[in-house]
Amino acid sequence: MQGDSVGLALTHKVLGVVGRSGSGKTTLLEWLVSQLAVAGLKVNVIKHSHHDLELEPPHKDSARLRRAGAAEVLVASPYRYAIVRELRGAPEPALDAQLARLSPADLTLVEGFKSYPIAKLEVFRPASGNAPLYPDDGHVIAVASDVPAPDGLRPGLAWLDLTQPATVLAWLRRHTGC
Repeated sequence: MQGDSVGLALTHKVLGVVGRSGSGKTTLLEWLVSQLAVAGLKVNVIKHSHHDLELEPPHKDSARLRRAGAAEVLVASPYRYAIVRELRGAPEPALDAQLARLSPADLTLVEGFKSYPIAKLEVFRPASGNAPLYPDDGHVIAVASDVPAPDGLRPGLAWLDLTQPATVLAWLRRHTGC
């Protein structure tokens, strides 16, 4: 792991959104981003994946050029652009390097990158059968869950009602100042 939360905080307002697979992270993020955007805020999102990414059909020119050996291919249209960089065996860039590639925003939400030392909101649903992350990760500062808070939470850990996403949004806005 490279970088530190102090360096990240100096250049970006960043909040991690973590949780086990199937907990509802993306669903919550989608709603939060839509509400923040409606409020006029610019929100960036970094989504980490452990899987290979197929961002274009294999028969498209950009994919063919990548396969031919291009280090980076920028695909541009009047609606959006994307840069695809092939790592070709190089290590995956650290979160701070990924943040440096983004344009300025009011807030950057990071889904994944669980091991990075950044403030995190955990999405936790006990019915999924998975253990929570917050007991072993002091960087988890809030938990959004569909069950009441258990006894014995560490001081300062916010417990939010996942079934009332507006309460999660209100907490996020207070925490980030956005």
